[in-house]
Amino acid sequence: MRYDPYRHHRRSIRLKGYDYTQAGMYFITICTYERTWLFGEVSGGEMRVNAFGEIVQRCWAEIPQHFAHVALDAFVVMPNHVHGILVLTHDGEEERPVWSVPNDEGLFPRGARPRSVGAIVGSFKSATARRINELRGAPGAPVWQRNYYERIIRDEHELDRIRRYIVENPLRWHLDRENPWRTGIDPEDASWFQATGHGTNFRER
Repeated sequence: MRYDPYRHHRRSIRLKGYDYTQAGMYFITICTYERTWLFGEVSGGEMRVNAFGEIVQRCWAEIPQHFAHVALDAFVVMPNHVHGILVLTHDGEEERPVWSVPNDEGLFPRGARPRSVGAIVGSFKSATARRINELRGAPGAPVWQRNYYERIIRDEHELDRIRRYIVENPLRWHLDRENPWRTGIDPEDASWFQATGHGTNFRER
Protein backbone atom coordinates (compact mmCIF):
# COMPACT_ATOMS: atom_id res chain seq x y z
CA MET A 1 0.00 0.00 0.00
CA ARG A 2 1.37 3.42 -0.91
CA TYR A 3 2.15 5.84 1.89
CA ASP A 4 -0.77 8.20 2.46
CA PRO A 5 0.30 11.16 4.64
CA TYR A 6 -3.29 11.80 5.66
CA ARG A 7 -3.86 8.22 6.89
CA HIS A 8 -0.42 7.06 7.98
CA HIS A 9 0.94 10.17 9.68
CA ARG A 10 3.31 9.47 12.51
CA ARG A 11 2.25 10.20 16.04
CA SER A 12 3.73 13.43 17.37
CA ILE A 13 5.45 13.50 20.73
CA ARG A 14 4.51 16.77 22.37
CA LEU A 15 4.14 18.31 25.80
CA LYS A 16 0.66 17.25 26.85
CA GLY A 17 -1.84 20.04 27.13
CA TYR A 18 0.61 22.76 26.14
CA ASP A 19 -0.70 25.56 23.94
CA TYR A 20 1.91 26.17 21.25
CA THR A 21 0.22 29.43 20.24
CA GLN A 22 1.01 31.13 23.53
CA ALA A 23 3.74 33.67 24.03
CA GLY A 24 7.13 32.20 24.77
CA MET A 25 10.51 31.25 23.35
CA TYR A 26 10.98 28.05 21.37
CA PHE A 27 14.20 26.34 20.29
CA ILE A 28 13.63 24.85 16.84
CA THR A 29 15.74 22.33 14.92
CA ILE A 30 14.82 21.18 11.40
CA CYS A 31 16.80 18.59 9.43
CA THR A 32 17.02 18.05 5.71
CA TYR A 33 15.48 15.05 4.00
CA GLU A 34 17.58 11.99 4.82
CA ARG A 35 20.12 14.35 6.44
CA THR A 36 21.43 15.35 3.01
CA TRP A 37 24.21 17.95 3.05
CA LEU A 38 22.35 20.62 1.15
CA PHE A 39 23.25 24.04 2.53
CA GLY A 40 27.04 24.24 2.33
CA GLU A 41 29.93 23.04 4.45
CA VAL A 42 31.80 23.73 7.66
CA SER A 43 35.42 24.75 7.18
CA GLY A 44 37.77 25.96 9.87
CA GLY A 45 34.95 26.10 12.41
CA GLU A 46 32.83 28.36 10.20
CA MET A 47 29.71 27.54 8.22
CA ARG A 48 30.02 28.51 4.57
CA VAL A 49 26.55 28.52 3.08
CA ASN A 50 25.89 27.92 -0.60
CA ALA A 51 22.99 29.33 -2.64
CA PHE A 52 20.51 26.96 -0.96
CA GLY A 53 21.78 27.98 2.47
CA GLU A 54 21.33 31.63 1.55
CA ILE A 55 17.69 30.92 0.66
CA VAL A 56 17.17 29.34 4.07
CA GLN A 57 18.73 32.35 5.80
CA ARG A 58 16.51 34.77 3.87
CA CYS A 59 13.31 32.83 4.51
CA TRP A 60 14.03 32.63 8.23
CA ALA A 61 14.68 36.37 8.37
CA GLU A 62 11.35 36.95 6.57
CA ILE A 63 9.25 35.07 9.14
CA PRO A 64 8.19 38.24 11.05
CA GLN A 65 6.93 39.69 7.76
CA HIS A 66 4.37 36.89 7.60
CA PHE A 67 3.71 36.40 11.32
CA ALA A 68 3.46 39.75 13.05
CA HIS A 69 3.52 38.16 16.52
CA VAL A 70 6.91 36.49 15.97
CA ALA A 71 10.38 37.84 16.71
CA LEU A 72 13.63 36.06 15.96
CA ASP A 73 16.64 35.33 18.12
CA ALA A 74 19.77 33.23 17.48
CA PHE A 75 19.85 31.22 14.24
CA VAL A 76 22.35 29.12 12.30
CA VAL A 77 22.30 27.15 9.07
CA MET A 78 24.35 23.93 9.11
CA PRO A 79 25.10 21.55 6.21
CA ASN A 80 22.01 19.40 6.85
CA HIS A 81 19.95 21.20 9.48
CA VAL A 82 19.09 24.54 11.02
CA HIS A 83 18.78 25.73 14.62
CA GLY A 84 16.81 28.80 15.59
CA ILE A 85 14.87 30.48 18.37
CA LEU A 86 11.34 31.71 17.69
CA VAL A 87 9.85 34.26 20.07
CA LEU A 88 6.04 34.37 20.08
CA THR A 89 5.05 37.77 21.47
CA HIS A 90 1.39 38.11 20.44
CA ASP A 91 2.06 41.80 20.01
CA GLY A 92 0.90 43.68 16.96
CA GLU A 93 -1.86 42.94 14.51
CA GLU A 94 -3.07 39.61 13.18
CA GLU A 95 -0.36 38.06 11.02
CA ARG A 96 -0.36 38.72 7.32
CA PRO A 97 -1.05 35.80 4.98
CA VAL A 98 1.58 33.07 5.24
CA TRP A 99 3.52 31.68 2.29
CA SER A 100 0.82 29.93 0.27
CA VAL A 101 3.03 27.32 -1.34
CA PRO A 102 3.17 23.53 -1.08
CA ASN A 103 5.50 21.97 1.43
CA ASP A 104 8.35 19.59 0.58
CA GLU A 105 5.89 16.78 -0.16
CA GLY A 106 3.70 18.80 -2.49
CA LEU A 107 1.08 19.36 0.19
CA PHE A 108 -0.05 22.54 1.87
CA PRO A 109 0.67 22.94 5.59
CA ARG A 110 -2.14 21.32 7.53
CA GLY A 111 -3.17 20.44 11.03
CA ALA A 112 -1.34 23.18 12.89
CA ARG A 113 -3.33 25.85 14.69
CA PRO A 114 -3.04 29.33 13.19
CA ARG A 115 -0.31 31.41 14.88
CA SER A 116 1.20 28.28 16.44
CA VAL A 117 4.81 27.13 16.33
CA GLY A 118 3.75 24.34 13.97
CA ALA A 119 2.15 26.80 11.54
CA ILE A 120 5.27 28.96 11.52
CA VAL A 121 7.61 26.02 10.92
CA GLY A 122 5.33 24.57 8.24
CA SER A 123 5.26 27.85 6.34
CA PHE A 124 9.02 28.29 6.60
CA LYS A 125 9.64 24.78 5.29
CA SER A 126 7.19 25.31 2.43
CA ALA A 127 8.78 28.57 1.33
CA THR A 128 12.35 27.30 1.45
CA ALA A 129 11.48 24.05 -0.35
CA ARG A 130 9.75 25.90 -3.18
CA ARG A 131 12.59 28.38 -3.68
CA ILE A 132 15.33 25.75 -3.47
CA ASN A 133 13.53 23.46 -5.89
CA GLU A 134 13.01 26.31 -8.32
CA LEU A 135 16.74 27.02 -8.23
CA ARG A 136 17.76 23.40 -8.74
CA GLY A 137 15.02 22.64 -11.25
CA ALA A 138 13.45 19.88 -9.18
CA PRO A 139 9.81 20.80 -8.46
CA GLY A 140 8.29 18.76 -5.65
CA ALA A 141 11.57 17.18 -4.55
CA PRO A 142 11.85 16.70 -0.77
CA VAL A 143 14.02 19.24 1.00
CA TRP A 144 13.12 18.75 4.67
CA GLN A 145 12.28 15.79 6.83
CA ARG A 146 8.66 15.65 7.89
CA ASN A 147 9.23 16.47 11.55
CA TYR A 148 11.16 18.97 13.61
CA TYR A 149 12.47 19.29 17.13
CA GLU A 150 11.13 21.98 19.40
CA ARG A 151 11.91 22.85 22.98
CA ILE A 152 10.13 25.33 25.21
CA ILE A 153 12.77 27.66 26.66
CA ARG A 154 11.88 28.03 30.32
CA ASP A 155 14.26 30.59 31.80
CA GLU A 156 17.15 32.96 31.14
CA HIS A 157 19.77 30.37 32.04
CA GLU A 158 18.40 27.93 29.48
CA LEU A 159 18.10 30.71 26.90
CA ASP A 160 21.76 31.64 27.35
CA ARG A 161 22.84 27.99 26.99
CA ILE A 162 20.79 27.49 23.83
CA ARG A 163 22.01 30.73 22.28
CA ARG A 164 25.57 29.64 22.91
CA TYR A 165 24.87 26.19 21.50
CA ILE A 166 23.46 27.71 18.30
CA VAL A 167 26.28 30.23 17.83
CA GLU A 168 28.96 27.60 18.52
CA ASN A 169 27.37 24.87 16.40
CA PRO A 170 29.86 25.24 13.52
CA LEU A 171 32.76 25.01 16.00
CA ARG A 172 31.27 21.79 17.40
CA TRP A 173 30.41 20.25 14.02
CA HIS A 174 32.94 17.46 14.59
CA LEU A 175 30.76 16.34 17.53
CA ASP A 176 27.37 17.13 16.01
CA ARG A 177 24.75 14.39 16.19
CA GLU A 178 23.79 15.17 12.56
CA ASN A 179 27.35 14.74 11.29
CA PRO A 180 27.81 11.14 10.07
CA TRP A 181 31.59 11.52 10.49
CA ARG A 182 31.59 12.97 13.96
CA THR A 183 34.58 12.13 16.11
CA GLY A 184 32.83 12.12 19.48
CA ILE A 185 29.63 12.92 21.34
CA ASP A 186 28.58 16.43 22.24
CA PRO A 187 27.11 16.36 25.77
CA GLU A 188 24.96 19.36 24.91
CA ASP A 189 23.06 17.29 22.34
CA ALA A 190 21.65 15.11 25.10
CA SER A 191 20.34 18.23 26.82
CA TRP A 192 18.36 19.53 23.86
CA PHE A 193 17.36 16.52 21.75
CA GLN A 194 16.07 13.81 24.07
CA ALA A 195 12.31 13.44 23.63
CA THR A 196 11.04 13.75 27.19
CA GLY A 197 8.14 15.17 29.10
CA HIS A 198 10.13 18.29 29.84
CA GLY A 199 9.44 20.21 26.66
CA THR A 200 11.70 18.72 24.00
CA ASN A 201 9.52 17.21 21.31
CA PHE A 202 9.88 15.65 17.89
CA ARG A 203 6.85 17.05 16.12
CA GLU A 204 4.99 16.45 12.90
CA ARG A 205 5.16 19.33 10.44
